[in-house]
Amino acid sequence: MKTSDFDYNLPPEFIAQTPTEPRDASRLLVLDRRNDRLEHAHFYDLGKYLRPGDVLVLNQTRVIPARLYGWKIPSGGRIELLLLHPQDNLTWEVLVGGKGLTVGRRVQVEAGPQAEVTAILEGPRRLVRFTEKIEPYLERIGHVPLPPYIHTPLADPERYQTVYAHQPGSAAAPTAGLHFTPALLTSLEKQGIALVQITLHVGLDTFAPVNEANPQEHQIHTEWCQVPSQSAETINHLSQQGGRVIAVGTTSVRSLETAARAQVQARTGRNERLQAYEGATDLFILPGHRFLAVDGMVTNFHLPRSTLIMLVSAFAGRERIMQAYETAKNESYRFYSFGDAMLIL
Repeated sequence: MKTSDFDYNLPPEFIAQTPTEPRDASRLLVLDRRNDRLEHAHFYDLGKYLRPGDVLVLNQTRVIPARLYGWKIPSGGRIELLLLHPQDNLTWEVLVGGKGLTVGRRVQVEAGPQAEVTAILEGPRRLVRFTEKIEPYLERIGHVPLPPYIHTPLADPERYQTVYAHQPGSAAAPTAGLHFTPALLTSLEKQGIALVQITLHVGLDTFAPVNEANPQEHQIHTEWCQVPSQSAETINHLSQQGGRVIAVGTTSVRSLETAARAQVQARTGRNERLQAYEGATDLFILPGHRFLAVDGMVTNFHLPRSTLIMLVSAFAGRERIMQAYETAKNESYRFYSFGDAMLIL
């Protein structure tokens, strides 16, 4: 297995710069693994491919306005901080933009508190300590960090949030969920499809390419996730009755598979797919992975050489995914965060 096995050519015009309106009018490429068949639909058709008793697993994380601007003290040189992970009440791991951000460098956040660089991490990553908690300032001074391949300003920041986003903490949206509308969710529930929620706070490493020639040498960064006990119980109950577990997004897949592995390692002897889980996950899903919790997934079209295209290839098969992507290009599907969706069953 080589990283180049997950490469493909995508001309820039295929990269969606703005979201489809309304949300569920985006296109849906349905991949049936059992029959090796592709079907073209729209996202509002999702219910046609689901059955009563199926479970949709939604990641309820909310993107925080994590991009901050400011200047160095005393020189006044402009800097940018992108909040990644809190370390304690005052210290955050951040990505920095600007020169000379060495240990001891103080900065002034625009319309916010001061901060000091306390440690240099890999590349542009730093630990910075604010003089007071930064969270109360974010809604007023922070900016939503759109992915680097989106160059069109977003008129409404809420379009980079799912309609069920409730738990602040992500640096990027779980974009497979951006296609849902409240009306579609209500319709699915009336159809007898259960909706359960998990949380995984997405880091910017979602967009990082795998640079190692052998993907197994790639170090995926840790993210925090939670599978609540009520969600686990619903999944266990309905899956025992024949319902399928459909993860919405790769973040939901990783959360469920992390919880399932914790269940196996606990060796409780219970005949269950899942138990509640809360904690870190660094699960890197590559072809050869044995899926324990997921029967299907809703996902977008992912970047070449990314951990995400490797994950969907692990689920559906690399050749099948690459063929599906070529079909999507031939049919003028839109790619990446604001692009169209796939349903893999």
